[in-house]
Amino acid sequence: MGTKEFLKWCEREIVNYYNSRVDKTDNKQLTKEDVYVVWSCKTLQNHKALLSTTVSDGMYYECTYNGDKEEMYLDAYKKWENILIKK
Repeated sequence: MGTKEFLKWCEREIVNYYNSRVDKTDNKQLTKEDVYVVWSCKTLQNHKALLSTTVSDGMYYECTYNGDKEEMYLDAYKKWENILIKK
């Protein structure tokens, strides 16, 4: 699987994930244009990407593709805090 194909798959799955869980009173449905890639890499037959959306809900998503099993794992995270810790 190529990188472009993987990232399109990630976008599609994040849109599906969000739209199937969003509160109906929010009157918001995501499209693929609302999803953007923060970081991605490919190592051998595997891919990993961190993505977010234009929705200001603090969520970000991690997609991992296992090329040996030809399956993707989607992790959804919520940012709770950002704390500065100095050495």
